[in-house]
Amino acid sequence: MDTNTLIKPLVTEKLTRLMESGHYAFEVRKTANKIEIRKAIEERYPGVQVAEVRTMVVRGKRRSQFTRKGRVQGRTASYKKAFVTLTPGSEQIDFFEEI
Repeated sequence: MDTNTLIKPLVTEKLTRLMESGHYAFEVRKTANKIEIRKAIEERYPGVQVAEVRTMVVRGKRRSQFTRKGRVQGRTASYKKAFVTLTPGSEQIDFFEEI
């Protein structure tokens, strides 16, 4: 299994509220499937049992910038997002303990 399946956890206001009920979100490798994501989370966070994994690919957005030489257009990178639900008896993941 690839060790860099999980790229980073996603922490927003909405996801912080969902963490209390055992729902977490991660940015993952685009080629990772749900089974690999489940195994990577259970290896990275011991004591955590994953009940469900949902994935989605977030498309990159168009961006434009006006410069002296004219308009420059580009795109932001697309990425894959995984929503993970933990089992009710599982330990909670604490992203902020290492800070």
